[in-house]
Amino acid sequence: SYEKYADVFRPGHGDITYQAKYGIRDWRGGGRASARETVARVAAGAVAKAVLDRENIAVSSCTVELGGIKAVRMNPESVSKNAFFCPDMKAALKMGKLVKEVKKKGDSIGGIVEIEARGVPAGLGEPVFDKLDADIAKGLMSIGAVKGVEIGAGFSAAGITGSENNDPITPEGFLTNKAGGILAGISNRDVISIRVAVKPIPSIETEQNTIDISGKQRTISVKGRHDVSAIPRVNVVCEAMVSLVIADHLLRQRAITR
Repeated sequence: SYEKYADVFRPGHGDITYQAKYGIRDWRGGGRASARETVARVAAGAVAKAVLDRENIAVSSCTVELGGIKAVRMNPESVSKNAFFCPDMKAALKMGKLVKEVKKKGDSIGGIVEIEARGVPAGLGEPVFDKLDADIAKGLMSIGAVKGVEIGAGFSAAGITGSENNDPITPEGFLTNKAGGILAGISNRDVISIRVAVKPIPSIETEQNTIDISGKQRTISVKGRHDVSAIPRVNVVCEAMVSLVIADHLLRQRAITR
């Protein structure tokens, strides 16, 4: 029952910010801040994927980290063979054990999802405000559970030299893919590689400090049938958003060139 949360702000949720912006909030599950709204994204993403499929463009995802457990061996065939969509079966087994342990403690965990788009032609994206990577990042960051996005080398590019970060070009294509398939906001025909940081689910049974609507100190424990992690459910949502953005840019480019 959500009635017990009607006058208190749940830590990690949008309760306190919605109250600040609108002067009211939907405490019955979060309203627009709830992950329930992603069902529409997935439905639209299925249509976008059908559009991309006609152009031989494929968008896929996998879990490369969960609760600090990282995939070491990247075997694409393993992704569909475990509950976490992880390319490393040994890591997937460890993830399963960790989820059970965290659930017993009444807590939650986050992780990292990797999304790839293959077959994207060169030339998608605009030079300034509608860069392909900017729109991809915006689409992914609009997902409630997502707290960070990196494309290609991402943050690791900050610690290397230009000669290490630049992707050498040959008649056959790029030798490396630090750019993640996008240069100057425009696709370069290489694989578009994205990693997304997913925060832990905020609804946890562990007791936390908070305040009520009058500003008084309170404690709260959110009980119910809550997941331990948004992964792997969020993986499909990420695929949907990337598919929608690429399909949009594909159609925009087609309108320009025809």
